[in-house]
Amino acid sequence: MTPAQHPPSHPRDLLGALATTVTHAHTLEDLVRPLLQLLQRFTGLESTYLTTVDERAGVQHVMFALNTQHMHIPEGLSVPWDGTLCKRALEEGRAYTDDVANCWGDCEAARALDIATYVSAPVRIGHGELFGTLCAASEVRKPMMNGAEDILQLFAQLISQQVEREKLLVDLHHANSSLAVTALTDVITQLPNRRALMQDMQRRLAEDSAEHTVIVGFIDMDDFKAINDEYGHDVGDRFLEAMGRRLLGVLRNGDFAARLGGDEFVVVATVKRETADAAAVTLRKRWRSATRGWFALGAVEFHYNGPSIGIAIAEPGCCDAQTLLNQADAAMYMSKRARKAKKENKPWQSNPRRA
Repeated sequence: MTPAQHPPSHPRDLLGALATTVTHAHTLEDLVRPLLQLLQRFTGLESTYLTTVDERAGVQHVMFALNTQHMHIPEGLSVPWDGTLCKRALEEGRAYTDDVANCWGDCEAARALDIATYVSAPVRIGHGELFGTLCAASEVRKPMMNGAEDILQLFAQLISQQVEREKLLVDLHHANSSLAVTALTDVITQLPNRRALMQDMQRRLAEDSAEHTVIVGFIDMDDFKAINDEYGHDVGDRFLEAMGRRLLGVLRNGDFAARLGGDEFVVVATVKRETADAAAVTLRKRWRSATRGWFALGAVEFHYNGPSIGIAIAEPGCCDAQTLLNQADAAMYMSKRARKAKKENKPWQSNPRRA
């Protein structure tokens, strides 16, 4: 057994046990439970416990508790903060009393538990924010050993540091998650960006099988520069945003759409291999229908005749993501040349008569 498991009753034994506890504590619970044992042995009081306090909600909650004799402070107990011994002790600056009945005789919780001796210290974090209280109590009157209140303050400070450490780790995790999302998201359209696209394609290709294959649609907004030149970059950005929303609106379950960059978008789909050619025709029609038509962008409104779309289907055991993307890109340029030859790519036309 370690000193933390059988805490000492004499101050000279406290340092070693405390060092063991702090060294091996990786979580708040790892730290608090041995500290409650140490506090119980050092004070001789029946129950030691750590509470959290939500001052806005007016609630005190027993987070961890150690009960050694008749008194029982249950973990998970929540009580109104007003009127508690902890709140009164904080307000009066009274850390210890062995005469609860005379000090706070109107406290219902103290009467219900028949508390005679009570000692507590606030646990504060940040710039003095009250996290909770570290307490010890007993049904019998018990004098405090010299230095007991200092030990209680020390333990409260150690708990405060652990709470702040865990809060920092949570904040860092959230910050890292946010950065990760930002690193994979296009700023203008909020679609996944090129980096996210390549990850998704590579994952799909790794899962490629005899039954399923991957289709990539490369979508290029013909003459997007002309829209920018005519209406300005703000309208151009709105056009890209609208295009991204339209693509998202026609995705099937499991499909993936991304902005590759500039005026280029990519949609990725997994389909049954035996019907891949038919699926490619259907998906092309779906994407073309979504990306053409009237666009109302603030005060500007125009009809867009649709982008050039190229499609590539992964062959069995095919290739890496970049190769498949290049194939779709090459197919898109073939489509673009064919549209130019047919003079189809008059891409946008304003209509002042349209309401």
